Amino acid sequence: MRENQTLFESGRFFTGCNYWASHAGTDMWHNWNAEVVESDLVRLSEANIKVMRMFPRWDDFQPLRMHRGAQGEERELRLGEEPLPFTEAGRAGVDIVMADRFEVFCDLAQKYGIKLIVGLVTGWMSGRMYMPEAFAGRPLLSDPMVMRWQIRFVRYMVRRFKNHPAIAAWDLGNECNCMGGIDSADGAYVWAAAIAGAIKREDPDHPVVSGLHSNLPNKIWRPEDLGENLDILCTHPYPIFTPHCETDPINEMKTILHATAETIMYESLSGKPAFVEEAGTLGPMIADEDVAADFVRAASFSAWAHNLRGYVWWCANEQSMLEATPYDWNTVERELGLFRADGSKKPVIDALTEITSFVDNFEYGALPERITDAVCVLTHGQDVWAAAYGSFILAKQAGLDITFAWCDDEIPQSPAYLLPSLTQDSSIYRHTLCDLLARVEKGATLYMSLNDALLSPFSEITGVKVKTRSRRVTDDIVKLGRQEYRLWNSFKVVLENIRADMIAADQDGHPVFTAADYGKGRVYFLAAPIELDASCKNSVISGTRAIPYYRFYEQLDMRNPEKSAVSDSQYVCVTEHIVSENERLLTILNYTPENRKANIALDGWRFDRLITYHGGSAKADEDGFTVALPGNTGAVAVIKKA
Repeated sequence: MRENQTLFESGRFFTGCNYWASHAGTDMWHNWNAEVVESDLVRLSEANIKVMRMFPRWDDFQPLRMHRGAQGEERELRLGEEPLPFTEAGRAGVDIVMADRFEVFCDLAQKYGIKLIVGLVTGWMSGRMYMPEAFAGRPLLSDPMVMRWQIRFVRYMVRRFKNHPAIAAWDLGNECNCMGGIDSADGAYVWAAAIAGAIKREDPDHPVVSGLHSNLPNKIWRPEDLGENLDILCTHPYPIFTPHCETDPINEMKTILHATAETIMYESLSGKPAFVEEAGTLGPMIADEDVAADFVRAASFSAWAHNLRGYVWWCANEQSMLEATPYDWNTVERELGLFRADGSKKPVIDALTEITSFVDNFEYGALPERITDAVCVLTHGQDVWAAAYGSFILAKQAGLDITFAWCDDEIPQSPAYLLPSLTQDSSIYRHTLCDLLARVEKGATLYMSLNDALLSPFSEITGVKVKTRSRRVTDDIVKLGRQEYRLWNSFKVVLENIRADMIAADQDGHPVFTAADYGKGRVYFLAAPIELDASCKNSVISGTRAIPYYRFYEQLDMRNPEKSAVSDSQYVCVTEHIVSENERLLTILNYTPENRKANIALDGWRFDRLITYHGGSAKADEDGFTVALPGNTGAVAVIKKA
C-alpha cells in the first residue's frame, strides 16, 4: 500500500494544520515567494506537522474572463486578455504559471515530509468569495457553464499532480456549500457527485474528502449523500459558528466534546470515515494562548480515543499584519495561527507536537476500534444537532459510547437504541418504529424522551398512558436519587401508570421516567427532553452550576456486556478498546481544566500499567485502579485478563 493511502486507516491518527503563506495569506499564489513558503514549511516540519491542507485559489488558477460584445453578449472566455492556448492547461482554463508554482509547493512539502490534502475548488475562503471573474452573478454550484469549467479545472489539477508523492488526498474545495447556488439536496448531490467523479476519473487511488461543513440529514448537504459519493467526510467544528457550542468555556467538557460528537455523527450517518479538518479557538478574544493549548490537547486526544482519523488546526500562520480583504474585514481571521506574525511559536503548536509524538510512538500502533453501547436514532422535525450533541455528552458522562443513525436509513443492529427529544414534527415512520420494536421484542433496549411529540403506538410500548396534555406553565419538579431536577418541555403531559416501573415522578406523583418490559426487551420513557437542556443551556454540563442530567442515562440498562471498565467520574471518561482476548486499552481523558481523580472499576480484569504523555499517575486497588490526571489531559491504561 502506498504511504499516502494509509493516512485514513482505522486506528491511525494524524494532526496537522491548514496553510496560507505567512507573508500573503490568501494572496500567496499571485504574490508568490518560494523562500517565505519554504521557511514556513521548515518551521512546521520542525514542529512535527506532517499533514497540511492547502488551497489552489480558484480565481488565481483559473482566471477566466468573459469578453462581451454588443449589449453584453457573451462572446469568448479568455485568460485575462489572452485567448485560451491550445495546451492541456489552456483547454482547462488554467494559468500555467500558477500550476507551476503549485508544483514547487508540492516539491517543498515533499522535501520537508509534509503530506497535502488539496482543497481544489476554493472559491470561498475566510469570509470572501474568490470565483473567476467570468462567473460573477452565476450560481456557482448549479450553473452548467460554471460546472463545466470546474470539472475541467479539477481534472487538469488531479491529472497533473496525482503521482506527486506529497499528495495525500483531494478535497472538493473549501466549504463549497458557502458558495451558494444550491437550493435542494438533489442539487447538492449532483454537484458533489460531479466534482468527485471528475477527481476519480483521473485518480482512482487517492481518497476524496468533502471539505464541507454543516452537513445534517434534514438539510441540503446531507452526510448520507456525501458518503455515497466521497471517501472521507470532515467537520469544521468551531464553537462560535456551531449552534449550542458556545455555552461553556472552551476548556470544559461540553466544548471539548463538540468536535468528537459532530464528527462521529457525520461518520455514522455517511458510513464513511471522518476527521476534524478545521478546528481552532478563533483567537485571543475566545481564550488565551495557554487555554487554547489545553483545549487542543484534550480535543485532539478525544478525537483519537474515539477512532477519528485526524485533527487539523486552522491555521499555520498569523495574518494580523495583512491589509487585504478578508483580513481587513474580519477580526476573526487575523490571530488564528500556530505561529505569531514574527514567526515565534504559540503554546498550541507544542500541544499538537505533543499529541503527534505520542500517537506516532504509541507502542500498540493503531488504536483498536472503541466498544459502543447504543445507536442514537435522529428523526425528522427536531433540532437534529441539538438532539445528537446532548445525547452524546450525557451518554459519555454515564459511561456509554454511542453512534448515530438517521431514521430514514437502515438502522444498524445494536443491543440498545436512543430516540431523544422527540418533537411534534419528529416524524419517525411507522415501519421504522415497528422495526425497532421488533428488535426490542427480541431483547434490545429502547429509550425515548419527549418534547412535544404525538407518539403512536405509545401506551402499548411504554406501559403508561396520557391522561391530559396542555401547554406548560411551570417546570416539573422531579427527584432522581438525591438530586432534584426542574424539567421543562413545551407541553405538560399528565401520565398514568399501567404496568411500568416508575423510576421518577413529578411533584404530584405522576410518572415522568419509567421502564416497561416489551417482549424480551425493555422500553425506557422520559417525559422531558433533557438532551436539549444539555446541548442548548448554558453551563449545565461543567462548572459549579452543572446539572447531572447524565444520572437519567445511568438508569438505562444499555451497557454493552463486552465492556469491563466503569469510571466513577462524569468528567474523567473511559473509552474501551479490545487488543486481544487477554488485553485491552482504556483511553482515559479528563475533560475539565482541573486536576481530577477517578476510580476505575474493572470486572474480570486487572490494571497493568498507565501510558502517559502529559502527566498523570495510576495506582491499582482491589477492584480496579485509581487514576489521577492533570486538567485537559489524557492517558491510556493497559488492562489484562484477571
